[in-house]
Amino acid sequence: MAADEEYEGGPDRLAEKMDELDEQLAEQRAEALRAGLADYDLDEEDAALLAGLTLAEGGVEFLPALPVIAIVGRPNVGKSALVNRILGRREAVVEDTPGVTRDRVTYKGEWNDRRFSLVDTGGWEPDAKGIDRSVAAQAEVAIDLSDVVLFVVDAMVGATSTDEHVVRLLRKSGKPVFLVANKIDDTRQEPEAAALWNLGLGEPYPTSAVHGRGVADLLDAVLEKLPEVSAVAKQEIGGPRRVAILGRPNVGKSSLLNKAAGEERVVVNDLAGTTRDPVDEVVELGGRLWRLVDTAGIRRRVHLQQGADFYASLRTSAALEKAEVAVVVLDVSESLSEQDVRIIDLVLESGRALVLAFNKWDRLNDSDLENQDRRRYLEREIEQDLAHVSWAPRVNISAKTGRHLDKLVPALETALESWDRRIPTGKFNAFISELVAEHPHPLRGGKQPRILFGTQASTRPPTFVLFTTGFLDPGYRRFIQRRLRELYEFEGTPIVINMRVREKRQR
Repeated sequence: MAADEEYEGGPDRLAEKMDELDEQLAEQRAEALRAGLADYDLDEEDAALLAGLTLAEGGVEFLPALPVIAIVGRPNVGKSALVNRILGRREAVVEDTPGVTRDRVTYKGEWNDRRFSLVDTGGWEPDAKGIDRSVAAQAEVAIDLSDVVLFVVDAMVGATSTDEHVVRLLRKSGKPVFLVANKIDDTRQEPEAAALWNLGLGEPYPTSAVHGRGVADLLDAVLEKLPEVSAVAKQEIGGPRRVAILGRPNVGKSSLLNKAAGEERVVVNDLAGTTRDPVDEVVELGGRLWRLVDTAGIRRRVHLQQGADFYASLRTSAALEKAEVAVVVLDVSESLSEQDVRIIDLVLESGRALVLAFNKWDRLNDSDLENQDRRRYLEREIEQDLAHVSWAPRVNISAKTGRHLDKLVPALETALESWDRRIPTGKFNAFISELVAEHPHPLRGGKQPRILFGTQASTRPPTFVLFTTGFLDPGYRRFIQRRLRELYEFEGTPIVINMRVREKRQR
């Protein structure tokens, strides 16, 4: 089976068999399967995961929001190279051209067993005339969203007027700032770094992001100042569930927030991207409180299209860090765009629950032929472009008139319940063994990988781990995911299935 080919599986009696399940017996069987893993080579992480299974299941986990480190500085000072060095992998695009654009701006990093989010602001080329203003505006957004700032300066060039512009912002912010004197490739160049003391941001850290020199010392110092839990994206345990309203500029995000809040809370203008700040608003919908994080299109302080897009994706990433569920607003009067799909993919990548709100639906209710055609095309676009999120609840609304806004609440509740859902280990292993019995994995070179044991490692999103004797085909993994979703109604949440291929211990 080709890697992208789907494993169809055909009809089965899985649902009936799971209904007849004796849960106590299933737990005992799972325990025996887990004990059988002792014959296999397991690492420390495996052992920790298996030990964690003895904890009470069903408890909802509140994972604290990771602290956020922002990397700011002029184009071409080495911000992306520093991101890659900190992550220990090549994620950010690095080119000699200043301001190479990327969609992703937030990455997950780890140093000395501490995890954090890294915001890379090296995303685009500001126009030369407004470079001070552009870089400063970009830095301002990142500083707002971070717990600690790494300010990168090219030590071989020295501080420029743009750098001094950003320094004023940093001083005003009150955030801990680390001055990174980059491109110091050896000790002979260190006096260049010392010259940056006069920026007034304290001791410069001489580094070479490309060669890794000085980065470890810098990170050790950063971790001392970095909070355990982000002060910017705090998780209010027991507070209103947090909803991010996402979508490309001018699809009606602010109208939706205003309708929900019952007041003109956000400036709404037909110019795309009139809102700059993400506004947190606690509103009552469906008899309960919700915290809405609005990330409406960023006001175009800079006249560059790519600049505005960059801000928008920075805001989207930041909102997703704070949110538990995302409502992606799509404008039905226009064709689905690449940007719509990209925003949905950001939600999937963040592991948040998802609801799709098809806005301006009232326009399609007219009986004229043009609208009937648009409806037909829309269904086709949804089938083609949104097939990978066919599990997300769909709500047809009109944010302007408030029509069907009440349908949003059940959709949000369903998605969040699924996001929090945990399947007991006994039940999950019974599901896997019945599934494999009815639909065995295809033979590969005369061999058939076996699933030794499975467990749900975490919720938010539901994440499952399968211990196997060999790699499962991607199509077969997707088949397991699909049947799991159908049987346990994981509507509105991504499901993650990880594999751990383990070999039998040599005696």
